[in-house]
Amino acid sequence: MRERNSLAAQTETVRRLERETNDAGEFIELAANEGEAALVAEGEKTLRALAEEAKRREIESLLSGEADGNDAYVEINAGAGGTEAQDWAEMLLRMYLRWAENRGYKAELIDRAEGEQAGIKSATLQVSGANAYGWLKTEAGVHRLVRISPFDANARRQTSFASVWVYPVIDDTIAIEINEADLRVDTYRSSGAGGQHVNKTESAIRITHIPSGIVVACQTDRSQHRNRARAMEMLRARLYEAELRKREAQAALVENAKTEIGWGHQIRSYVLAPYQMVKDLRTGVEKSNPAAVLDGDLDAFMAAALAARVGATRSEASAQAG
Repeated sequence: MRERNSLAAQTETVRRLERETNDAGEFIELAANEGEAALVAEGEKTLRALAEEAKRREIESLLSGEADGNDAYVEINAGAGGTEAQDWAEMLLRMYLRWAENRGYKAELIDRAEGEQAGIKSATLQVSGANAYGWLKTEAGVHRLVRISPFDANARRQTSFASVWVYPVIDDTIAIEINEADLRVDTYRSSGAGGQHVNKTESAIRITHIPSGIVVACQTDRSQHRNRARAMEMLRARLYEAELRKREAQAALVENAKTEIGWGHQIRSYVLAPYQMVKDLRTGVEKSNPAAVLDGDLDAFMAAALAARVGATRSEASAQAG
């Protein structure tokens, strides 16, 4: 029923756009025949608004992957570089929290490993909302920051790296078999603010899937049992996402995004000094307002990357057919 309602809504949108476009065209023709320049201008304004909506709908139509409509897990890991990289990882965490807030999505922090002095070593978010995975999957890769270091007394320019990995939340209708013998389960104390909030029991769970090397962790609950159940859900989602990648025509592009967190592997550069610029190295999309981007203004980057992924898939499919 959910799929049927979604398709019905998309079909009705196309029909409405066609109807309103035809009406606007007839309105402009009548106004031109009557010599009403003001009415012609009003009709043209309506057409431009319809064209912008059609463009937005076209981008949304690209979210047709098997799991694009699902919620998403977002993992952020600081690269080499100590405090600088860990602070950058926390900036990315805030960026995705703001992006989710701006879209009206729910974002829940599942795991967070604090840095030694500032920032975070790693964090995992669950973002819930329509097509959350479809949009966020374009963010997977290495993100590079260039700025004047706030941690350097000599105010030198520093380059920092952090990686982002995204995989879909899956439900019970998707069967993923996991052999318990393939798992290594570690417990540890949850990190907290200190004082009465310190977790005095080892309720946090870290699960390693030995054959694939996938590691997941959860520390949101005081119950070790519930944390383990949540971590197992995340592991099933990671294994499912890995299988999806194998079946995608653009698997090579995705794999390239998972390489070393450092030079030559980044998907996007955020430059705060000596000039202000954010540039996506896959699509060439640029923004001259890094503050807005770091405050969650990511839609232009996501839309361009999504269109590029779909275009690559179609090109490869055409080459194979030929």
